[in-house]
Amino acid sequence: MARYIGPSCRLCRAEGTKLFLKGARCASPKCAFERRSTPPGMHGRGRQKPTEYGRQLREKQKLRRIYGVLEKQFRLYFARAARKKGITGDTLLALLETRLDNIVYRAGFAASRTMARQIVRHTHITVNGRTVNIPSYQVRASDVIGVVAREASRALVKGQLELTAGIATPEWLPVNKDELTATLARMPERADIQIPVNESLVVELYSK
Repeated sequence: MARYIGPSCRLCRAEGTKLFLKGARCASPKCAFERRSTPPGMHGRGRQKPTEYGRQLREKQKLRRIYGVLEKQFRLYFARAARKKGITGDTLLALLETRLDNIVYRAGFAASRTMARQIVRHTHITVNGRTVNIPSYQVRASDVIGVVAREASRALVKGQLELTAGIATPEWLPVNKDELTATLARMPERADIQIPVNESLVVELYSK
């Protein structure tokens, strides 16, 4: 499966904002963006004022990189969102937010989305009691996400829960840390999704 394997901190610097791609490190003084927030490359400091298209492109890239989605897959998500009733931008965010790897991350079962993707791929996660190893699996309302009944899997997720102990889980995703389960109580709304992206610019970009 295709994925980005380059340096994560370079992506934050390219977008000019923290994308929180490396978990707890992003909140520490070791964060590369804190030490050097200029865009990568020898001409990073001398960038000109972006055009309207440039602003739209940057918002799309930020959204893609936050959720770890490549271009072709992102276009498919946008097409699905455009076919549904309601505000396309809000629907797009809800689809991305309810990917299985993101749900694992939001539940605190992983310290980063990259780690969540790995945990899912290595068959540590179940949905409604069935093992699912597809990070892009679309979780639906009332689905229960759990951990397989293996000692190694449960130990791994408990270790991740210790790392994310200080991070609040969203109200639409109640978590039972004793049973290592999380339930998608409802689809997240735009007000529930705190990410530094203006999704309306993404819609404008793809609507041309």
